[in-house]
Amino acid sequence: MQRRFFPPVPEAIRDDVAMLRAYRVETLTPMLFLMLAATTPTAIYAGVASVHPFIRIGFPVILAVVCLLGFGVLMHNRGRKMSPRRARRVVKESTWLSGSMGAMCSIWTVTNWFAAPPEAHSYYAMIMAMGSLATAYCLSSIRLATFVNLSIGLVPISLLMLLSGNPAEIGAGTSLVVATLFLLRMMIQQHGQLIDLLELQRQMRELAHTDPLTGLSNRREFDLRLDEEIAAASPGRPFAIALLDLDGFKPVNDRHGHAAGDLLLCEVAARLRRACGDHAAVARQGGDEFAILVPAGSLLMNTSIADHILAALAAPYHIEGQAIRVGASIGVAAWPGDGATAKKLFEVADRALYAAKAADHDPMSSVESVQHIA
Repeated sequence: MQRRFFPPVPEAIRDDVAMLRAYRVETLTPMLFLMLAATTPTAIYAGVASVHPFIRIGFPVILAVVCLLGFGVLMHNRGRKMSPRRARRVVKESTWLSGSMGAMCSIWTVTNWFAAPPEAHSYYAMIMAMGSLATAYCLSSIRLATFVNLSIGLVPISLLMLLSGNPAEIGAGTSLVVATLFLLRMMIQQHGQLIDLLELQRQMRELAHTDPLTGLSNRREFDLRLDEEIAAASPGRPFAIALLDLDGFKPVNDRHGHAAGDLLLCEVAARLRRACGDHAAVARQGGDEFAILVPAGSLLMNTSIADHILAALAAPYHIEGQAIRVGASIGVAAWPGDGATAKKLFEVADRALYAAKAADHDPMSSVESVQHIA
């Protein structure tokens, strides 16, 4: 039952779900606050004189003050950037605040119900139903808040109507229960559609920034990270990029087929990941070309980046029962000595890459040696 009404949110999109819920709440609740505050005078006027003044007058006044303060806070925060942390706080505050306000309204309604003559009961039921359903709609993206408000606001008055013995009130109470169940059903369905939509958006983002073959970042993602690194750069904290190109990759495809070539690229990507760890970002630029961003403060900045990477790629690759040896050439450019812009850094690294290729005449650096594994 719990998983049916409160299905878990996938870990990968929890931040997205929280921010979407908070955005919906901040968009819809200002008008809800104004509506509830506007009903305060009529609620006081409709209260039964025999009800204690604190409940008959105090509760509506407190509700109006809270609503006006909430409206002011939401208007002040309009346009403020939403973060996952702030979104979770908004969701949490909306849940307990709406539950507290719903409890006050429910106490006011039930108390006046018992104090009012039977012919006036339907008015209090209508007031409570309209307020609870409007609140539930505004908070429908927050499942817990919706359940709490509908339970606190509609269950007591629905039971009073169903147990009143008055055919008209029993009919109205039945209709209210059906409407509540329908709203809950729509809320659960809406939640499922929301999760599916956010999952699809996440997958599209990954496709847009991830190389589908190796799982590395693609050229677009690498360029974005490089731009961020340049924007955050400061004197005395250099960073570097490295461009890597495999030597003799084409013969692998010609001799063993493109499937073997794809497996080789995946193995190269895996070695680059292990060699860089959390100290650098690796991307596939296309074909057999890779790029590495070594951020400021990385331990790799204290080493020879090219030697470190080449050492990780030196061992033969075991592809489809064969040991294939393939070399690589690397060109490195460091900020700010080799350039202050992304374009300049790429130009310097690219020239260094082709200089390394021209200087490498070792036949063992290409795929000349293919050994069969016994």
